[in-house]
Amino acid sequence: MSERSAGFVGVGNMGGAMALRLGELGWSVGVRDIDPAREAECVRAGARAFATPAALAAAHPVVVVAVVDAAQCDAVLFGADSAFAAQPPPGACVLLCPTLGPASTERIAARLAALGVACVDAPMSGGPARARDGSMSLMVACADAVFASQRVLIEALSSKVFRVGERPGDGARTKLVNNLLAAINLAGAAEAIALAERLGLDPARTLAVIEQSSGQSWIGSDRMRRAIAGDLAPRAHTNPAGQGHGAGARHGGGGRFRGRARPARGAALPRGLRRRLRRSRRREPARAAAKDRSLAARVASS
Repeated sequence: MSERSAGFVGVGNMGGAMALRLGELGWSVGVRDIDPAREAECVRAGARAFATPAALAAAHPVVVVAVVDAAQCDAVLFGADSAFAAQPPPGACVLLCPTLGPASTERIAARLAALGVACVDAPMSGGPARARDGSMSLMVACADAVFASQRVLIEALSSKVFRVGERPGDGARTKLVNNLLAAINLAGAAEAIALAERLGLDPARTLAVIEQSSGQSWIGSDRMRRAIAGDLAPRAHTNPAGQGHGAGARHGGGGRFRGRARPARGAALPRGLRRRLRRSRRREPARAAAKDRSLAARVASS
């Protein structure tokens, strides 16, 4: 078993990008995925495919889990033919990369600990292209000794590693906070570009200004650029709002905003502009509504 060796369970958009990156860096890489095409892509790049997570875990000291949700994590780690259906080898470790709720991460980490398996809570952010070139973010929570043992792997996967704590679940907590803000930024960017269209501005030129000004956000630039260009191809199984907003509501401890309540619609616009928009809606309600929905609909599908 090579020291620079890692097995990946789940080689879709993100897992596949990470596996290909490690292969290029000279690592021995094993892969297991329910999609044979995904496995084949990695095999062509030099990885070895395994028939089951159990076989993969037996051949690698660390298993990187990059599946979709907690149910899939349970299946590949603890189910039939799973990574740890049999007695784990000494020093086994799991890098847990999906976006999960903190409670699920804590439960999985505790179950792994009971088997003698270390767990690195390491959700990722940045998309497949950044996973492929190593510039994605990893939010890491684990014991110092575990981090030290996996540091070479973690830093090979990402040049932006954030140690957010030692408590399992703190990586997940950090990710849900990030995803909640990403969803807010994306919704705001879509509304801003829709407003630009309503005002007769060119959306691409307006976005170029925003990208070099105080309104810029990474997710706004990424999604709006693609939507404006007509690139509506999906690149993920879920969306930031689904991953972050619901989890934030469940784990936010019931906190409420205690400032003065104000109407959201149009509240941030200058009074004169609000009047002009109201007149525009009265004159051309159908056209105005269609423009409001035009970009938002394209973004939602991408």
